[in-house]
Amino acid sequence: MKLIDAALQRGQTTLSEYDSKQLLADYGVPVTKEVLVQNRESLGTAIEKIGYPLVMKGCSADIAHKTEKGLIRVDVRNDAEAATAFKEITAAMQGADKAVLVQQMIKGQRELVVGLTRDPQFGPCVMFGLGGIFTEVLKDTAFRIAPLKKSDALEMMQEIRAHKILEAVRGMAPADKDMLAEILVAVGRIGMENKAIKEIDINPIIISNGQPVAVDALVVLEGN
Repeated sequence: MKLIDAALQRGQTTLSEYDSKQLLADYGVPVTKEVLVQNRESLGTAIEKIGYPLVMKGCSADIAHKTEKGLIRVDVRNDAEAATAFKEITAAMQGADKAVLVQQMIKGQRELVVGLTRDPQFGPCVMFGLGGIFTEVLKDTAFRIAPLKKSDALEMMQEIRAHKILEAVRGMAPADKDMLAEILVAVGRIGMENKAIKEIDINPIIISNGQPVAVDALVVLEGN
C-alpha cells in the first residue's frame, strides 16, 4: 500500500494519527471527519469544513502520547479559542514536522477499543474490548486470530465482561453491532494484507447515537 510504503521509505516506525485513520477509512472503518492543518493560514478553511465544536491535536508520526504532552484541545468553540489552541500546540511540538489535526468532536458516553497485534506464532490477531482510559486498567478484552468472519466478531462482543454496554442502557441507543463487526473484520483484513503492520490501536471508538466512530488511531510498522 502506497501510504505504508512511503512511511517505510521515510524510516517511520509508526503512521501519524491522520495517516492511520486514512488507512482505516480505506478499509471502510468509520473515522472522524478531520483536516490536517500545516500552517495558521489554512486553519480557517479547516474550521469551515469541520464546524464547531471541534477537537485539535498535534499530529506527527513521532507522537504517540498526545495527552501527556499537552497536545490536545477539546471542545474548541470559536475562532479565538482555535487560534490560541493552534499556537499552543505547535509551540509544544518538537521537530520540523508540525501539523495540527482539526477534527469533529464526537459525543458519546461509551468508549471501545479495537486493535491488532502480529503474533510470531499465530500471525495477526484482532482485539476488542472496553476502551478509553479504562483499557489498561480493566483489561476487559477478547481476541481472535485473523481473518475473522462476522460471526467471530459478534462472538467477541459477547465475551467481554462489559458486553451489556452495547445494549440500550440509560436512554442510550443500542450500539450498531453490525457496524462494529465490520470494523473488526476490516482490521483483520488490514493485518492479513499488509505484512509491514505490526500493531493497530484504535482507541477510543466512541458510540455516538448508536454508531461507532474511530476517534484516535495508531498504526505501528515492522520497519525495514
